[in-house]
Amino acid sequence: MKSNRIQELEKLILHHKELYYRGKAELSDESYDKLEDELKKIDPTNPILKLIGHMQIDTNLKVAHQKKMLSLDKTYEEKDLINWIGSEVVLSVYKIDGSSCSLIYKDGHLSMAKTRGDGQFGENITKKAMFISDIPKWIPLEEEVEVRGEIFCIESNFFHLSKAMDEMGLDKPSSQRNIVAGLLGRKENIHLSSYLSFKAFDYISDEKFSKESEKLNKLKTLGFDLPEIEIHKDMASVEKRIQDAKEFMVKGDYLIDGLVFVYDDLKIHNELGETSHHPRYKLAFKFAGETKSTNITGIEWGVSRNGILTPVAHVEPVELSGAMISRVTLHNFGLVQNYELKPGDKIEIIRSGEVIPKFLGIVEKSDAKFTYPTICPSCQSKLVIQDIWLFCENEKCPAKIKEEILNYIQKSGIDDLSDKRLEEMINKGLVSGIADLYRLELEHFMLLDKVKEKLATKIYLNIQKSKNQSLAQFISAIGVEGVSLTKCEKIISQGYNTLEKILSLSLDKMLLIEGFAEKSSQTFLESIHKKSALIDELLKLGVKVKADEVNLGEGPLKNLKFCITGELSMGRSDFEKLIKKNGGVMVTSVSKNTNYLITNETESSSSKFVKAKDLGILIISEEELLKMIEE
Repeated sequence: MKSNRIQELEKLILHHKELYYRGKAELSDESYDKLEDELKKIDPTNPILKLIGHMQIDTNLKVAHQKKMLSLDKTYEEKDLINWIGSEVVLSVYKIDGSSCSLIYKDGHLSMAKTRGDGQFGENITKKAMFISDIPKWIPLEEEVEVRGEIFCIESNFFHLSKAMDEMGLDKPSSQRNIVAGLLGRKENIHLSSYLSFKAFDYISDEKFSKESEKLNKLKTLGFDLPEIEIHKDMASVEKRIQDAKEFMVKGDYLIDGLVFVYDDLKIHNELGETSHHPRYKLAFKFAGETKSTNITGIEWGVSRNGILTPVAHVEPVELSGAMISRVTLHNFGLVQNYELKPGDKIEIIRSGEVIPKFLGIVEKSDAKFTYPTICPSCQSKLVIQDIWLFCENEKCPAKIKEEILNYIQKSGIDDLSDKRLEEMINKGLVSGIADLYRLELEHFMLLDKVKEKLATKIYLNIQKSKNQSLAQFISAIGVEGVSLTKCEKIISQGYNTLEKILSLSLDKMLLIEGFAEKSSQTFLESIHKKSALIDELLKLGVKVKADEVNLGEGPLKNLKFCITGELSMGRSDFEKLIKKNGGVMVTSVSKNTNYLITNETESSSSKFVKAKDLGILIISEEELLKMIEE
């Protein structure tokens, strides 16, 4: 006889699984996984654990999968991921938060599209797939093949979809996360599926391959859009990928909840095989996320370096994942307008993977009137609505200029020049752009509040030191959009190791580099060419740019994560280069996963130093690190 707890868990799992596939999820992924894990411990053979996907399928639309669409085994722990990878070469892709889909092509034409369903039978969504522009309706193949992937909704499309549904008198979608299952389950207004997107992740055919990467390349040549792919031959690149994924969770234009890793060698796939629930050759690495409700007390709009106004909600403090949260990112104007967010609203928020907390949905609306700024809070220029963004077009906007210069200061490693000090310099007319930093003399810093000769000299010398930069660091510092520092290093590793070669890059050449999609490549090329006048000006002022050495991920610091605070003798960029050369991984902030904080100070009030002490992170000096490398 089943225990009461087993019966309770079965009921809860079925209930929340049903809600998720209707697009009305009430639990976070982590909370749901905890229910399954608990049932697995007390009743490991329970049939509920073998159910995959949505159980309630309309019998008129039910279609069988020729090969079962399995779920993925998952972990939230890096040590489990490292043990699973071992010494094998693996691929990683972002784990898109959407709905899995199977596409069948016969004689080149799309003949059937179906959801994952229960893994054995899915729902026929062919008519809806015809409206999704990312799904090719014809491919250059005569034999029958199957393509599997994820249907999802990007941020801007969710904004336009919400407006369209509102105008049609339909209930507005509750969240970007749940709308996909909601639309795919609709029996009317199927044209709304045109707001959805698709990325392919698997290719099933009689064609023989030896590598997973070969299969994915085949999908690319057939015209499918793929998630960003990375090949990993060492753990250093895996660590970088995890950091990039965390950044994408905050800044990306679609939702992900982790990464999927798969062995590249298909022989391993055949050897390991599959369970009734998941393939043993794939593993999902997910970011633990805790959700809570709190009330908005105010919304602050900050102007970014590209003129876009970014909204941040001030909320009643609430503890999430061990941190007290009082600010929550709201992403963009489109999200604020779509939900008509305002002080007094009760909202649900999430914090995953130790990244910035973000908005999930409305719990309860207040009676306050919805408003948004029409005048730039910095320069009082009239704001313009461009798609999902609120935009200040004034090129002389003080906030925009300040953010551009501040980004350069931080990325080029100029210490002792704080946000507040920079604002004072702008107000006093000492700088009005990045290049002005190199026109400043020692006496200019003496004009600043509480700055004496010793500090003035220090700031001046730090600026002079920043004239020597690596190529990747320089591109990041001048604010080129479309690539992260890691992806910039990837471009350089392909032989584009000078500014001249980078500026000569074409879109076709960029798309040949592993991991580059058309949209990000186009953004990068347009952005760097807009910066050409600034680049010329900085070079004339004595800035020297050299290429980074390619980090092979080997050496005495392999797989160790380092963060730096304070001043170092050889300059921060050279020090970071030394760490990477010896296999170490650089991180920009201290977390529980950081191995060492490097500083020459025995005591400091810096946030990194304080957090490292609180978390028990080892704090070492520059000299101690050099000894580690020597040994």
